[in-house]
Amino acid sequence: MATFVMWVLQVSIWSWVWMTHYADNIMRPFGYKGNWLVVAVYGLLFLLFTRFYGGYQVGYYRKWDLAVSNLLSLFLTNSVTYFQTCLVGRAIMDFKPFVGMTLAQAVLALLWVQTAGVLFRHLFPPFKILIVHGGGKTAANLMDKMIFREDRYCIEETVGLEIGFEMVCSKILAYKVVILCDLPAKMRNTLLKYCFRHSIRTYTTPKLSDILIRGAVDLDLFDTPLLLNRNQGLTVSQRVVKRALDLSLTIFGLIAAAPFMIMTALAIKASDGGPVLFLQDRCTINNRIFRIYKFRSMIVDAEKDGLPNPAIDNDHRITPVGRVIRKFRLDELPQLFNVLKGDMSIVGPRPERLEHVLKYTEEITEFDFRSKVKGGITGYAQIIGRYNTTAYDKLKMDLMYITNYSVLEDLKLILMTLKILFSRESTAGFSKGKNDPPSR
Repeated sequence: MATFVMWVLQVSIWSWVWMTHYADNIMRPFGYKGNWLVVAVYGLLFLLFTRFYGGYQVGYYRKWDLAVSNLLSLFLTNSVTYFQTCLVGRAIMDFKPFVGMTLAQAVLALLWVQTAGVLFRHLFPPFKILIVHGGGKTAANLMDKMIFREDRYCIEETVGLEIGFEMVCSKILAYKVVILCDLPAKMRNTLLKYCFRHSIRTYTTPKLSDILIRGAVDLDLFDTPLLLNRNQGLTVSQRVVKRALDLSLTIFGLIAAAPFMIMTALAIKASDGGPVLFLQDRCTINNRIFRIYKFRSMIVDAEKDGLPNPAIDNDHRITPVGRVIRKFRLDELPQLFNVLKGDMSIVGPRPERLEHVLKYTEEITEFDFRSKVKGGITGYAQIIGRYNTTAYDKLKMDLMYITNYSVLEDLKLILMTLKILFSRESTAGFSKGKNDPPSR
């Protein structure tokens, strides 16, 4: 109900602005039904953007992320609507009412985020959760992540399989929410069915085979269900369409980003006089080696010892200019030229250094699965993950993309990348003492 009220208020603001500033000023004013159609189109567009960015998912996102989702949805909706208004009016329409409207809507959205968050926490306190794990570091890593969401999850207890099946089941019955973390397949299946039988909500950390199965196609040829995995990466037609999308978006992106790229290049050169670009060998489809382009964000010869040394928190090698461009991902913009050359795609698994490919393939034999498609500038691992996300978790996210590829999925991830630019955590380095993550 709260989200519906919010939607109605935001659309009502646009309705008032349209009626008072534009409806009677266009060349051929609309009739009564035409004006309502304009309002309805705005409402639908605003709803699509807000749902896409999760602007109504109170409790799922934290306040900052929820605020960014709402503000980004408003900006995109109002930008598209202003363009539509200019087309309808056959002229460059006065943009000041749109600016005032956007500011008023932004204030309303921020108030709603704050109020809805308070109400949600009052009505839906955090879940008390039991973690059932199979040993290893996965459960500990998951707990470290969930600590940052104490507003939604409260880890009450963790138990391992060593206490015995009967004891695990008795523990499960005392909770409404259970996380099954890194369990052997047979035991996990048994506990999943046990929780289903007793109507207990379960969260499960997927294995790589689960992710591959999720991308399967249902076949109804017989009275026995079949799941088909083609396991070939992208088809020829998918590669052609993806390349065409890459080229069109890259050309547009280079034109739009040109001012930012010029300013970034000048700032880097002025800061220490060193080279503007940082070049490095990376692996793409079929582990083919290519040279990636990035704006230099570290001091010259940051890896003069010849060893790969990824950035850590408060890394002294990052220049003042580098900290700014890394924060807003401006250092990644030259990779548009890699896409233009065909070495990369806009969306795909992050291309890794050869040293990391060899290292992680030794530790995770399935790591090579990522090479079925071209490396990309953005993807699930960059949108959902963090710079210090483990290689295994990044591999899972990359396989989610490869096994569920579609053009709509590419467009979705590109739009989601806009939101990541405002994320407070996605560009964080990793801490000393931890294993090196794959390259950014």
